Amino acid sequence: MAYTRISMYLPPDINPTQAAIAYGCRALPKLNEELHSEVLLTRQKALMALCDLMHDPEHVYVAIRIGCLESLKVLLKDTNHVVRIKATEVLSIMATHNVGREGFLEHGIIAALSFLLSDPLTACRENLHLVYKRLAQLPSGAQGIVSSGLIPSLVWKLQREEEKIQELLLDTLAACLLEDATEALASHAVPFLREKLISANENIRSKAACTLMAISIPLEGKKQVWRYDVIPILVHLLEDPVEEVQASAAGALMYATVTTAGKYAALDVEAINPLLKMLDLPSRKARLNAVKALTMLAEAPEGRKVLQAHVAAFRVLQADTDPAVQRAATVAIEVIEWKP
Repeated sequence: MAYTRISMYLPPDINPTQAAIAYGCRALPKLNEELHSEVLLTRQKALMALCDLMHDPEHVYVAIRIGCLESLKVLLKDTNHVVRIKATEVLSIMATHNVGREGFLEHGIIAALSFLLSDPLTACRENLHLVYKRLAQLPSGAQGIVSSGLIPSLVWKLQREEEKIQELLLDTLAACLLEDATEALASHAVPFLREKLISANENIRSKAACTLMAISIPLEGKKQVWRYDVIPILVHLLEDPVEEVQASAAGALMYATVTTAGKYAALDVEAINPLLKMLDLPSRKARLNAVKALTMLAEAPEGRKVLQAHVAAFRVLQADTDPAVQRAATVAIEVIEWKP
């Protein structure tokens, strides 16, 4: 005989850790009200619900319009660690959308997050740096981070953070230094980056080389790369087992060898041969950076003399599938065959 049995478990579509979401246009205003609740569990559940909703850019737009960013700024200083973690997670999800990044710049999120740079919780700091990395993808976001005076702090943190956060830091710095490398150079970023080039982590080696590319654009950056003896390490990385590391190292050399001192420092450690080997790599980035670095070295009489025997390799690249590589190879041949 059949009989009714009441389950002891919640229905499968009920999440007890997440606030119930109101219907329609009332959903986000209700959650924003709950963010101000004095009841800890209510704040936590509201943040959990926001983490789900912020994947939709339309919800991000509405959340910014009704003042959720101001509410989240308050929660970044909450004494409860779960609240801080979820608040930074909400912001990291919002930062995946352009409307969210623009809202951050308008509402001072960069400065508000900076108070968590030394938060004891790794998850909180990781979310924070994820926000900065995504924000730096916009030129205005990178400029905002630079204008906030955070570059010295980010450089300092590079030596003390866990490896997964170091990767985020390097991505952020690489984008920001393209805007302005002055503060990074004054904060001794070059010797710090030099240490990262010899990291056992291939991602850190590659990202450190990319950051060195950015910091080497101004003349002072090129001088410091030479002064701190970074060029021999970059040449060593040209034979790294990871192709992305090779490409990034060649890119950093491309800028560092613009100066006469940089050219001869690279020639002294025999940079030409490993760069020539990179011309056959499948990576378009690696080939392009190698050609440009070799072009810089060909501007020195000693480099030009060595490369004159390898013009054929550059002629092959004139038929490369990538137009940028074709143009770079043409310029390289002109420099190598130039006669005073």
